[in-house]
Amino acid sequence: MYDEISAGAVLYLNDEPADITYLILNYSYGHWDFPKGNIEAGETELETVFREISEETGIQDIRIIDGFRQQISYKYRKKSKLINKAVIYYLAETKSRQVVLSFEHNNFGWYTFDQALDKLSFENSKKVLRNANQFLLSAQDLKGRSVKL
Repeated sequence: MYDEISAGAVLYLNDEPADITYLILNYSYGHWDFPKGNIEAGETELETVFREISEETGIQDIRIIDGFRQQISYKYRKKSKLINKAVIYYLAETKSRQVVLSFEHNNFGWYTFDQALDKLSFENSKKVLRNANQFLLSAQDLKGRSVKL
């Protein structure tokens, strides 16, 4: 049983011929991570993904990539209570490079895979990025998938 469930996305931009770049946000608590937020009452996971990306980055043109959904879990302290949290990540593409940060964030960057891996603060986020990047690389050879690489 989880005390909190969030949803977010590994958001990427594919500027050919340049590498795929991933959006990483610097949260006000100091860590670097993907856009995400708590699922609100009555909201689906994907509705949360669209809302959170829009609120946190100003980006509204995202396309969810079929076949990628990863869940991580961790515990953290909120005041004196230990919170058991799950985060569900999807893979999403955008064509928008411009980011308008919310008050929750100090900075952001579009990073290549290696740069993003170095920037991310948490090992579970790094694992999600590795899996997302591998998914995109393997999708290059698949026909009929909604990824254009």
